[in-house]
Amino acid sequence: MYRILAFSLLAVALLAGCASAPVPAPVVNGTTPLAEMPVSAPVVDVAPVPVLPPVAVPVRPAPRPVAAYDEREGLRLLDRLLPARVRDREGWRTDIFGAFRALKLPYTAEQFCAAMAVIEQESTWQSDPVVPGLPRIVWGKIEDKADSLHLPMPLVRAALHKSSPDGRSYTERIDSLRTEKEMNALYEDLSAEARNIGLPMSMKNPIRTGGPMQVSVEFAEGHASVWPYPYARRGSWRQEVFSRRGGLYFGIANLLQYPAPYSRMIYRFADYNAGRFSSRNAAFQNAVSRLSGRALVADGDLLTYVEGEARPGSSTHQALRTLAGRLGMTDEAILRDLKLEKHSSFGNTVLYQRLYALADRSAGTTVSREALPQIDLKSPKITRRLTTEWFARRVDGRYATCLARQ
Repeated sequence: MYRILAFSLLAVALLAGCASAPVPAPVVNGTTPLAEMPVSAPVVDVAPVPVLPPVAVPVRPAPRPVAAYDEREGLRLLDRLLPARVRDREGWRTDIFGAFRALKLPYTAEQFCAAMAVIEQESTWQSDPVVPGLPRIVWGKIEDKADSLHLPMPLVRAALHKSSPDGRSYTERIDSLRTEKEMNALYEDLSAEARNIGLPMSMKNPIRTGGPMQVSVEFAEGHASVWPYPYARRGSWRQEVFSRRGGLYFGIANLLQYPAPYSRMIYRFADYNAGRFSSRNAAFQNAVSRLSGRALVADGDLLTYVEGEARPGSSTHQALRTLAGRLGMTDEAILRDLKLEKHSSFGNTVLYQRLYALADRSAGTTVSREALPQIDLKSPKITRRLTTEWFARRVDGRYATCLARQ
């Protein structure tokens, strides 16, 4: 009996193979209390590590153009930009505009098209996008793990013949999986029956992203803690992410509701894939590499993290140590500033300013402050080599097509 229950635990744990990497929960940047943040320039930062004492940086919003916040004109613009082929255009229009209104984002072609380009890339305008070959992916991972543990697959499959709340066995539900939403529901049922089938109550749902923009559940939970959700919640934040309105709201927040210091939208698209400020940080790594003579992978991560905690000794940190004398900074000061890498305030640190002053003098020109992160994308759903740069350029092409519809 206990052996079969153990097999159930194994199969459920292996569903995590189809999950995407989490996006860290947001925190409000700087020292401005949320209640005092200007409605015309919302700032919601994300940080994968506990919030450190921030560098005080006053939030100074740009002048608010009246036309960019006129709801009637905004709706007209959105109507012109929405692709004609989209099914249920009215529903998509309502949910997109509702997100922009609630997040206090300007109604501009650039902002609307940025959101729509990501929607099209991530789901091709499907509120619950289909994942091709999902049953094969799940069973393949189960078989790989069973082989590694020398467990016979017939026994593993037998453990999953237990009837589930919808009347079908778990095996039948795995075999008919089409979307991540269905997979999420499957796991939720397994989790709810933990006491009956021997699952530990502390196990987390491995489905980490969902909805038409493939936004992180963890991001949604964190964002909802610092910014009011505009809808009556119909269940958990996880369930809201898998709804169209919730998936769009949190996805648009993740893409647009933070102060990105970029000249082109393509760098926001890269950030959406790799994590906020990754394009800024990748350029910083390039500058460190040129000055130190050390080869660095410009992936946008300046430190290494273990269970969300920043650790010293990354390749970028080691390269900066060789520049400590030229920077006029101690290792403690360098590490202090590096720990702000996931915040907008990193650009105002002594480390950032002095590093670029050296880089500009060395190059005899202004060194770029933005670069596409060099990251290979890994997922059981990906069958060919894809990168963050590929994602950003693909979305940027859709963005240009959308702008042409003005």
